[in-house]
Amino acid sequence: MTGVLPSQSIENMLACGQILTDSPVVEGQVQPASLDLRLGRVAYRVRASFLAGQGRSVADRLGEFEMHRIDLSDSAVLEKGCVYLVPLMESLDLPAEVQAVANAKSSTGRLDLLTRTITDGGTEFDRIPGGYNGPLYAEICPRSFSVLVRPGMRLNQIRFRRGQSVLSDADLRVLHERTPLVDGPAVIDDGLGFSVDLRPATGTLVGYRAKPHTGVIDLDNIGHYDPAEYWEELHSSDGKIILDPGAFYILVSREAVHIPPAYAAEMAPFLAMVGEFRVHYAGFFDPGFGHSPAGGAGSRGVLEVRCHEAPFVLEHGQVVGRLVYERMADMPDQLYGAGIASNYQGQGLKLSKHFRTG
Repeated sequence: MTGVLPSQSIENMLACGQILTDSPVVEGQVQPASLDLRLGRVAYRVRASFLAGQGRSVADRLGEFEMHRIDLSDSAVLEKGCVYLVPLMESLDLPAEVQAVANAKSSTGRLDLLTRTITDGGTEFDRIPGGYNGPLYAEICPRSFSVLVRPGMRLNQIRFRRGQSVLSDADLRVLHERTPLVDGPAVIDDGLGFSVDLRPATGTLVGYRAKPHTGVIDLDNIGHYDPAEYWEELHSSDGKIILDPGAFYILVSREAVHIPPAYAAEMAPFLAMVGEFRVHYAGFFDPGFGHSPAGGAGSRGVLEVRCHEAPFVLEHGQVVGRLVYERMADMPDQLYGAGIASNYQGQGLKLSKHFRTG
């Protein structure tokens, strides 16, 4: 059927060799509507980001851009401001009718860790055409923090779809009437719009700004780091903040978002003409995110925001992004937050899982 392929279909693709792996799949790697991708054993420090281009392989292009190789077997630091290419443990042999799209995982985006997938013959980041047969690579550029990585770490994820199943605005309005997608009025225009919350119900904390000079973050350390060593708190008493050029912010949506079980969604940036900023990383929202029977009651969307050339005043309720909803090809066997390790169900303003809370 047309739509985003659910967890059980991904399991079938693994079983029949449409997804190939260097080592057995680990628990939790198959998500309700996506597959986590794992870092391989070597990283290439490259001079610049690149795409392979039509008719060319990534391995061939590496000869033009490689500076040195880093063995990840005993862990290694990927330094802030540098670009790396890491072959992934997964590769693909897709049927002609199945395309794929990749994206950074939530925790990756919240660390300002730019992670994109490239392929042989690829002319776009994170987009993989139907029938692709070949390896996958992660391009990694730490923007705010240097990070310690090891083989098997999962920084990005891949979603498979058959045909086109994006909901039109008319379909979204019908779905919202049947099962509310946000906890207030729905702004539907080329997707479901969401806005920034700068008037919290309690207190004045509205977000965090990454500090410019910090220590290394070991991505295996969960709930380990003191947020004060890496982040500056942002407070607002008047419903607005000024974004600084080049700075990275963690903010939160005003709306609590709901993804019904038969749907998946992807966060997309809003039009650049609305201001000198963008929601920096798009992201996947799995079936069941914010869904009450799955353990949520509407979950806020965490926004990873980067300001561009000029300081910009961001005000409470300003629309900053949109959710594009798609139909699932079938109901997934598992839902986000329902019996699986889902770090951000029922979330509000929240840093990545690596930082201590409370």
